[in-house]
Amino acid sequence: MKLGAITIKDIAKALELSASTVSRALRDSHEIGAETKKRIQDYAAANNYRPNLAALSLRKGRSKSIGIVLSNVANNFFSQIIDGIESIANSKGYNVIITQSKDSAEREKMIINDLSARSIDGLIVSLAAETTDYSVFEELNNEGLPMVFIDRIAESIETHKVVADNFAGAYEAVRHLAGNGYKKIALIANNRNLSISKERIEGCVKAFDELGLEQSSDWVRFCAAGGSDRGEMENVVSALLSMENRPDAILTLSDTLSLKTLRMLKNKNTAIPDDIGLMGFSNFNNADLLEPALSVIYQPSFEMGSLAAKLLLSEIESKRPVTKFEKHILKTRIVTRKSSAASHL
Repeated sequence: MKLGAITIKDIAKALELSASTVSRALRDSHEIGAETKKRIQDYAAANNYRPNLAALSLRKGRSKSIGIVLSNVANNFFSQIIDGIESIANSKGYNVIITQSKDSAEREKMIINDLSARSIDGLIVSLAAETTDYSVFEELNNEGLPMVFIDRIAESIETHKVVADNFAGAYEAVRHLAGNGYKKIALIANNRNLSISKERIEGCVKAFDELGLEQSSDWVRFCAAGGSDRGEMENVVSALLSMENRPDAILTLSDTLSLKTLRMLKNKNTAIPDDIGLMGFSNFNNADLLEPALSVIYQPSFEMGSLAAKLLLSEIESKRPVTKFEKHILKTRIVTRKSSAASHL
């Protein structure tokens, strides 16, 4: 093996152990048995393993700063998450460095590398829509950097995760629309890579199946840019409205998509809810003042942010390596308004 190039993953592969076990052993965790720990440490020493110094400084340096990586801070949902994070972090004397990936995997990786160089104490991350390779997060996690995923998560990485109950929120939204007479419900979702897209669509399909509603793959549309590309949104909404077997309601599965779809429908002189019903995941503070007032699935974003911060700071300040992690699921809330009123079709 090439001197100086060995990583935790290399050790794990050579010894047929998990990367997390190797990482804990190299940090002298009491969770790892003495024999296994010695075996790992001896192999690491013999093969010239050197810890990632930047990652170690993140763990031990106590810069009293944490990094936040979100998609877009202009998004109402994410801005409320930031408020929740800062309410906890600032009260504990931590500075918060806020960054935005703009849903670019390349930009996200650059941000992570930059934050690592600043020797922050931990990270709270909501993944970019383009991200499918989690290696940069896995490496930092294995090196001992405290990290919490929020909303858009990587299930495979062993760390705390904070999410809304996406499945239940989408499930209840479909049942609400069906209860108001809508029988052909189209879905406009974010990038199909995202955990939130998968969970919300699964919730919708569960309700469709239970209620015996008509389903069509043509009624499920994905927006790779998450609603930020006007042309993409225009194509999606136009395609749904021009179908011969046209849906009678649209359920949008993210905050940005909800507001953009409402605007597109109004621009096309489509009456809501008379021509088509509309409901969406949204934390827009003034959704009740829109015309028509928008029915929403509300996510407890402030609470999600504050919980993520509490979990992160607890891990940063723990005197022993944290080895037990949980996925925290917070309840959503349906708020019904005019946009999803009983169908007149």
